[in-house]
Amino acid sequence: MLNMWDVESFLSRRRRGFRFEEERRVVEEIIAAVREGGDEAVRSYTKTFDRMELGDLRMPEAWFEAAEAKVTDEFRAVIREAIGNIRRFHEHQRRSSWFMSEEDGRFLGQVVRPIRRVGVYVPGGRAAYPSSVLMNVIPAQVAGVKEVAVVTPTPEGQWNPGVLVALRELGVREVYRIGGAQAVAALAFGTETIRAVDKIVGPGNLYVALAKSAVFGRVGIDMMAGPSEILIVADEAADPEWTAADLLSQAEHDPMASAVLVTPSKTLAQGVMKAVERRLAKLPRRDIARQSMEQQGGILLVDSIEEAVAVANLVAPEHLELMVADPHRWLGMIESAGAVFLGPWSPEPVGDYFAGPNHVLPTGGSARFASPLSVDDFVTRMSVIQYSEAALRTQAARIALFARAEGLEAHAQAVEARMERGGRGRDGAAR
Repeated sequence: MLNMWDVESFLSRRRRGFRFEEERRVVEEIIAAVREGGDEAVRSYTKTFDRMELGDLRMPEAWFEAAEAKVTDEFRAVIREAIGNIRRFHEHQRRSSWFMSEEDGRFLGQVVRPIRRVGVYVPGGRAAYPSSVLMNVIPAQVAGVKEVAVVTPTPEGQWNPGVLVALRELGVREVYRIGGAQAVAALAFGTETIRAVDKIVGPGNLYVALAKSAVFGRVGIDMMAGPSEILIVADEAADPEWTAADLLSQAEHDPMASAVLVTPSKTLAQGVMKAVERRLAKLPRRDIARQSMEQQGGILLVDSIEEAVAVANLVAPEHLELMVADPHRWLGMIESAGAVFLGPWSPEPVGDYFAGPNHVLPTGGSARFASPLSVDDFVTRMSVIQYSEAALRTQAARIALFARAEGLEAHAQAVEARMERGGRGRDGAAR
């Protein structure tokens, strides 16, 4: 069932990408309709796609109260511990404003400010994840974002108790029971009920991802998240059962998820293939996982761990596991990955739920230039520049020369006007 790929064929397959032209057209129509029709358009699409008649778009308070009664004390305790771990990790990412001054009167710096209002998309229905609430809301809160609006679909009126409890544990009060491209459009442009946000974060299906891409520029977005990915670099000592379990942990997400093993060991490769078949038969989501493994999964046999690491750097996977002896030695050679898991006791789900680092990660090779969701995604940075008269007089000629080299005479004159005899300062006095 697992494909045996050579390196070039595998990389060529990844480079093909997807176009989704029809889906983009549908998304653009939905966005235009919501922008024009507001709440009523959102209600219409919710009826069509989620098979639910909506009055108030807000999540009813009674649902939150019911959710509290549906979760166990053990689950609530786990949620609270995960919140602590995630918040503690993200506290280390805080940035402060800073300033520097020079003897000639230059004053320079950077002011860090939280984004004013953020929208968070949380998947709902069958794919409802309380962990998505934690990973998207907590860094925003650590950054100091004052307003967090959450949208989450509730198809046919079904909601996930864990999602609602997670929202309450974080103190989020502005929650709307809508999803899909219509929810993204409502966040981006606003409706009669929902005030527009400044940035949209959070995972969703293909239509949500395409809608986020379409509204980028009107609002900021976190990233264009694609299907889940895991790439495991393993040596001959890796346990085939553990390796197979980790591959399937991503394959069960989506038929388009990618789960790949890269190893120089034929013995391990054969053991993993057998273990995948055994484990797959017992999974509740085995049909999804099987499609993923057959269409996107595979094993790459290479000559050495050095070559396996080189392949990992070319792929730049969302999740990279180093199931090798002395994984810290190889970590220094990793150039691009969303998150790196070191050693046999660090399976990918540790990062999904509990360790603390964010599980919203770049996919599709974008780890070459993008990073995990962090506190940085919820702040803006403003440059501050102040020159004294002495500083400007010292550098004016060089600045004007630079401006004229670019053909921008008015730029040069804006500096030189202050150098002219008889020019006046802010107080009106002759200089």
